[in-house]
Amino acid sequence: MTPVSILWRIASIGVAAGFVALWQLAADLRLVSPVFLPGPDRAWAALVRGFTNGDLAGKLAGTLEHMAYGWLAASVAGVALGALIGSSRLMRTYVAPSLEFLRPLPVSAVIPIAIASLGLTQGMALFVIAFGAIWPIMLATIHGFAAVEPRLYEVASALQMSRSAIICKIALPSALPDIVAGMRLSLTVALILSVVCEILAGLDGLGHWVLLSARAFRSPDLFAGVILLGATGYFTSIAMSLLEQRLLAWQVAAR
Repeated sequence: MTPVSILWRIASIGVAAGFVALWQLAADLRLVSPVFLPGPDRAWAALVRGFTNGDLAGKLAGTLEHMAYGWLAASVAGVALGALIGSSRLMRTYVAPSLEFLRPLPVSAVIPIAIASLGLTQGMALFVIAFGAIWPIMLATIHGFAAVEPRLYEVASALQMSRSAIICKIALPSALPDIVAGMRLSLTVALILSVVCEILAGLDGLGHWVLLSARAFRSPDLFAGVILLGATGYFTSIAMSLLEQRLLAWQVAAR
């Protein structure tokens, strides 16, 4: 890391510490009732207590499971459909109207249909998460495949390469930066929808923990769950960044 990046990292930590200090000051001065706004010390104590004596670890595992399964299903389907559509100009022409109809559709409008069809089950949650998370991946894949240099396709045609070989050896490596960016964005969507499904369907996870804590006016437990959700999003984003650096290391070498 360069000295400049180290200074920026220290500054970002300082800003975060400042927000925590302001939060503690507001709690100590009772600007908001402690019933609704506990201090960070009480929230941290509730977080530690939830892991040591409660079932917070199980709730975290439940949310991670819902997020991972939905995101993986969206990734596989999104890349496959995006590759199929993006590699064919004819497919893009005919499928584009349907995509433009479905893409802006709010996931909240799909949830009642999913509940009516699948009930308040894990399958419903998987469908909703996958439906919401597939769009960034599929659209990024379509864009990546459509943006492949046309001369590469001409060379592949001259070499009489099969369609599968063109996709795997030419189009997919070229579109990989767009695909990874879409997967990273969809991971956040998957986390949000996991919490929503857990709240609505009563599934085991952090969303259910937060809901029960709010109903019981256990504000420290509520804030502990919210902090844990934020940490989950942060660390999964870091994990995706590391994966992106590994998958796209060839770009750095090429430069």
